[in-house]
Amino acid sequence: MKKIVFTGGGSAGHVTPNLAIINEIKNDCTCYYIGSKNGIEKSIIKNQTDLEYYEIECAKLIRKITLKNLLIPFKLLKGIKQSKEILKKIKPDVVFSKGGFVSVPVAIACKKLNIPLVAHESDISIGLANKIILKYCNAMCFSFKEAMPNNSKCFYTGSPIRKTILNGNKNKITNKYKSVLDLNKGNILVFGGSLGSVAINNAIWNVLKTLTQKFNIIHIVGKNNLNPKYNKTQNYVQLEFVDNIEDYFDWCDLSICRAGSNAIFELLAISKPMLLIPLPKSESRGDQILNAESFSNQGFASVLKQENITDENLLNSINGLYDNRIKYINNMKNSRLSDGNKKIIKIIKKCAKW
Repeated sequence: MKKIVFTGGGSAGHVTPNLAIINEIKNDCTCYYIGSKNGIEKSIIKNQTDLEYYEIECAKLIRKITLKNLLIPFKLLKGIKQSKEILKKIKPDVVFSKGGFVSVPVAIACKKLNIPLVAHESDISIGLANKIILKYCNAMCFSFKEAMPNNSKCFYTGSPIRKTILNGNKNKITNKYKSVLDLNKGNILVFGGSLGSVAINNAIWNVLKTLTQKFNIIHIVGKNNLNPKYNKTQNYVQLEFVDNIEDYFDWCDLSICRAGSNAIFELLAISKPMLLIPLPKSESRGDQILNAESFSNQGFASVLKQENITDENLLNSINGLYDNRIKYINNMKNSRLSDGNKKIIKIIKKCAKW
């Protein structure tokens, strides 16, 4: 059987797309994963797959002046050496990288060992890791057409989508929280990425009394962010995290979330209107702002910038999205969403001479 090594990590957004590809291809090949020792990718892969997991040293650039960045070259060299040893042991036919700082030493090791490498970029603006990886890979796939540089090794594929997302069951959520939720109200899901969002959490809590008069709210606040003040609020449920996000996606009439590429493409795949609050430039390279603008321009989402949040703006944005949700749903259903899984797997097999 063919052998494929998957890599990528640092955030859930660099791991869940790998899961989408792994789950479609695992019956036709043997899959392995290379990640960091303590990163989120290790817990996700260990909990959701039976893949053999290999750990390497990783070096993340901290986007401010700090002495820790001086250690990057040494950690990178160690990570490359470890990656080479692992790849020599596995002897894969191809490596698939989903980006993030974890994947850089693996990509460089692939080049040194002449192992085909396929990478994927989720956002409109190419991340630093993928800018480096582009030099070493055989092919790079893109979720957004407008992200692609003029390079013969770049291909538009769309985003990998986990098939479980398409099979959510809202009845599981309705039955679980029937003592708290009102079946006659609209349903809103709020989440802020794998770690939650303090800004979104606080904004929702500030208007919670008004919101729950019209809507049921399920609020995924992130680890250690539960607020006991709202534990007994009617029409409101707060959770640290969930494993069955597909059921919550199916349950909601609209979502309020960041603009990470993987989440918004999954919501697009099931035609769920979104109020996007992208991570501001002060906390990122601005990729989520561009993602949100693209979805807004195509009529898939409404956007409220974090710096523009007031109680009034937030409530107006939510009510406006809910009142016009049919328009957004129709736009999404007519989007001709690319089958990212199928196109990416085709490129992987071509590079592996499969």
